Amino acid sequence: MTPPYSKIDPGIRKAVKVLSGSGIETFESCEGGRGHAFFEPTIRFHGSHATGLRAVSIALDYGLKVSELRRYYTVLDGELVGPAWEITFVSV
Repeated sequence: MTPPYSKIDPGIRKAVKVLSGSGIETFESCEGGRGHAFFEPTIRFHGSHATGLRAVSIALDYGLKVSELRRYYTVLDGELVGPAWEITFVSV
């Protein structure tokens, strides 16, 4: 399913389009900064161990300025959920 791009923060929209268009299953994004959910531009996505490396490779091929890649778990009702991926970008 294609994300509703018009509802995505303008500062992260291109990166979400690039990753989603390349088959990365994104589920959360934010352009970052004051008043936003994340301090820095961030996209969260699902995938296997290789998916994170693939996402970084795709982002770099498109000239996106990747800052970090993380694999993380969320604790929900005392239980671990995940893992999922999080890629962050250099703020412009």
